[in-house]
Amino acid sequence: MSAALPAAYSQAALRGIRCRCPRCGEGRLFRKWLKPLGRCPVCTLDLTPQRADDFPAYIAMIVTGHLMAPLIIALSKDFHLGPAAMFAILIPLAVAMMIGMLQPAKGAVIATQWWFGMHGFRKERPDTVEAENTESR
Repeated sequence: MSAALPAAYSQAALRGIRCRCPRCGEGRLFRKWLKPLGRCPVCTLDLTPQRADDFPAYIAMIVTGHLMAPLIIALSKDFHLGPAAMFAILIPLAVAMMIGMLQPAKGAVIATQWWFGMHGFRKERPDTVEAENTESR
């Protein structure tokens, strides 16, 4: 393995958001748009235990809704747009945001499962993080 293990969960999650292997950060995570590889081509991490299911879609819906709400309010208060114009602006924007967030959200979910050793992943930590956790117990 050429790259170091992530030092913190946030680093592993960022690697997943970038659609990279959460362990090494170098190998790609997906072979198709939402289909993960079986193994990382760089560090050979087995990615088959991942169980992201519908959670990435829920994340994308929540984020899209929270970002769209102020825009909807601003468009309805500050501009005198009819319903057709509102739909013409908001629906394509919401669809683009949802589609654009699905792969990074799934990468983050896979990274989370790997970091915490969920669903058959083995919990791995750099030696320094493990030593600090052992001393604090």
